[in-house]
Amino acid sequence: MTPNPTNTLASFTLYRTARMALIVLIVLCFAWEAWLAPLRPGGSLLVLKIVPLLLPLYGVMRRSLYTLQWSSMLVLAYFTEGVVRGWSDPAPIASLAWSEAALSLIYFVCAIWYVKPFKQEAKRRAALEQEAETDQ
Repeated sequence: MTPNPTNTLASFTLYRTARMALIVLIVLCFAWEAWLAPLRPGGSLLVLKIVPLLLPLYGVMRRSLYTLQWSSMLVLAYFTEGVVRGWSDPAPIASLAWSEAALSLIYFVCAIWYVKPFKQEAKRRAALEQEAETDQ
């Protein structure tokens, strides 16, 4: 019997870090567009950019591997926005943008490394099943 990939301290730490990065990214994006540095005084509709980040939140909280996989691709759009705005916007906004890029990168790396052992185990099991079918 192979060990469960979720039982290791590293796996738990990766998951917990990914979860916290997603939550902090949601809070940062909301605060940024609502009152820290909105495009228009009083807030802007860009606050709605948190909606795509809210979609995977339930699945991430439940450790859904499928959700962690697709949301790691979603968060790359936020990384791109953070880098572009970090280079092009003035100083107070640039720090928010670089924070967005850093948080999205942390989420991406932690989510991918958390899912990796599960994917390896699934491939190993599929290979064993295929081998068993060819032996029969």
